Amino acid sequence: MKLVRRHVRTLHSLGPASNDHLAAFRVAVSVAVPSLALLFLGRPDLIIYAVFGALTGMYGRNESHQLRLKHQTQAALFLLSGVAVGVLLSVAHIHSWGLVLVEALLAGVGSMVADRLRLRPNGPFFGILALGACASVPTTIPMLAAVLICAGSAAFSIAVGFGGWIRQRAWNPATMRAAAPLGRQKTMVHAARYILAVGAAGAIGVLSGSGHPHWAMAAAAVPLAGADLPSSVHRGLHRIVGTFLGLAIVAVVLFPGPASPLQFFPGQEAAVLAILVIIFQFTTELFMTRHYGLAMVSFTPVILLMTQLAFPEDPLLLVTERGVETLVGAAIGILVVVAVRAQRAAAAPDPGESRDRQDLTAAS
Repeated sequence: MKLVRRHVRTLHSLGPASNDHLAAFRVAVSVAVPSLALLFLGRPDLIIYAVFGALTGMYGRNESHQLRLKHQTQAALFLLSGVAVGVLLSVAHIHSWGLVLVEALLAGVGSMVADRLRLRPNGPFFGILALGACASVPTTIPMLAAVLICAGSAAFSIAVGFGGWIRQRAWNPATMRAAAPLGRQKTMVHAARYILAVGAAGAIGVLSGSGHPHWAMAAAAVPLAGADLPSSVHRGLHRIVGTFLGLAIVAVVLFPGPASPLQFFPGQEAAVLAILVIIFQFTTELFMTRHYGLAMVSFTPVILLMTQLAFPEDPLLLVTERGVETLVGAAIGILVVVAVRAQRAAAAPDPGESRDRQDLTAAS
């Protein structure tokens, strides 16, 4: 009971600020420019590819410009890979079990890549989220064009992140990121957890008849990024609570009613949704390192509104399935963390585990 109360307390505990408004502004600009350009061109359905490219700006937020440049370039290739595979699956009409298999395997590969590069935010979450989201919507343009939109948006995001260097123009070739890569054993265990959790969540999603099993797979990946069991559990709880609050916002926007902003701009619904995506991405990044749950309150509308722009669906079904899949996925992710840790506790301890945990905690 004491443990439960401790996790609940994290829901109303706000971390210290660290120039969050600057990082949020950079990401918002990175999302806004390509999104508004596509809106101006009459293709709001393509904003989904631009947004995933612009998420490059979430990486390397507090690093020096030259380190951020390297970090964001790595992250851009990571996100671009997820989008490319997702678009390929969409073009090939591979859904359900094929999607689960591919996304689970790439979650494991992505985990090893993210651990090797020490990407921050941790883990392959955004890569597999991009994969699942792009695979779930019809591709209405050539595959190469969709990938190029993502790549162009990512390049713009990198330019925004590096733009401040112009004021200083200082470059130190010896500058390196402090954190060293994880050991091989730790990396393999992380990858196995992702394959197990993401695969199990996706399988349950398919068996339940959900049209969006990729949401369960993405939610299952969230607790795995925690440095230890308590942080994994509270990330899972924050994901669930934040998502459900975010779904309430989505319902207000998409459901017909006096509170929906769509009713005030008849015929401009796509523009309203695009602007809301930009605003909510700003608030997502504003709280990402201070309170994961609050960040999810904003990030949930980002994902659902841009998905609705790409492929409009029944809002009630959209909200319902997102809620159920998030609950199932986060629960599976927590269970996998507990099960794997229990199995490792019965084996010989890893002498580097304590150091790795300290590094992860400091960088999360």
